[in-house]
Amino acid sequence: MVIDVLQRDDLPFPGSLPKFQRMFPDEAACATYLEHARWDGGFVCHHCGEAADPYRLSTRPGVLRCRKCRRETHLTAGTVMERTHTPLSVWFWAAYLVTSQTPGMSAVQFQRQLGLSRYETAFQILHKLRVGMVRPDQDRIGGKPGEHVEADETLVGGSTRGKGRGVHNMTLVAGAIEVRQRKRGGSLDKRRTGRYAGRVRLAVVPDRSAKSLVGFIENAVAPGTRLITDDWGSYSGLAKRGYDHLAVAERGDPQVAEEYLPIIHLVFSNLKTWLHGTHHGVSPQHLQAYLNEFTFRFNRRFYPFNAFRSLLGIAGDVTAPTYAEFYASKSRSAISSGCV
Repeated sequence: MVIDVLQRDDLPFPGSLPKFQRMFPDEAACATYLEHARWDGGFVCHHCGEAADPYRLSTRPGVLRCRKCRRETHLTAGTVMERTHTPLSVWFWAAYLVTSQTPGMSAVQFQRQLGLSRYETAFQILHKLRVGMVRPDQDRIGGKPGEHVEADETLVGGSTRGKGRGVHNMTLVAGAIEVRQRKRGGSLDKRRTGRYAGRVRLAVVPDRSAKSLVGFIENAVAPGTRLITDDWGSYSGLAKRGYDHLAVAERGDPQVAEEYLPIIHLVFSNLKTWLHGTHHGVSPQHLQAYLNEFTFRFNRRFYPFNAFRSLLGIAGDVTAPTYAEFYASKSRSAISSGCV
């Protein structure tokens, strides 16, 4: 049950901090909002299928009781908030702060702002919301006439202190982005070419082999799309897979890169600035989760406050790993492929 921010006008979103405080003054207000987000057409008991207004318990605002079978349904069941001991109001504050602040928020900042006693609580809340940023039914980008997609890969992170020159402990990230064209002479036509970024997809890949890079493209970009990459050999099979592929020989020439792959390089630059500036670097184990957050922010940059209700809607249909699972060899957040 994913919320489309363009279709759920019945769910208001807070455009300012005072409005947020008026909308969600207590746990009951948060529970009411979450109920409307999860059941668009009204509550339906998942035990007996009864579609009727449930009993609401004043002492337990996160619980609904079916009028027919008298069985209880927890509002957080089946969501990233399932089995949480943290009040709903803290989760709503987290969603609001994550989506409304342009550079985002680190776990340390969130712990300080909300007065949480443990860093682990702040980290887990934010990380679970990042899991909720991945749409279960995400579509592939591109495929529209008059638009094309730029794709490339970059190295992120890595500690080089004491290891000499070269690349050490860096993680390979593949990216693809829609490139759209503004109307000539418009007020927003700021780039010389009139090009601007559409939706982006980012994913950690193990290497630069054809299996990894072409596999990423097939998962992220719709067949038939005009696709521009550099002339790395691993991309050579894209035409056989139904893409209108243009391979550009950059040869380290910045003018060629600016002409053919400017948008994806700008995205990579912004990504690295964000990772170092807001989060002061992240570990390879959790990098995909942060790529999910960056993608979520980037694709909703034109309506940041709408992202609040969108995040709650997406998070209302996705279960998140436990704190122990976050540090397993492969968590769900580490293998997600992006978000809308």
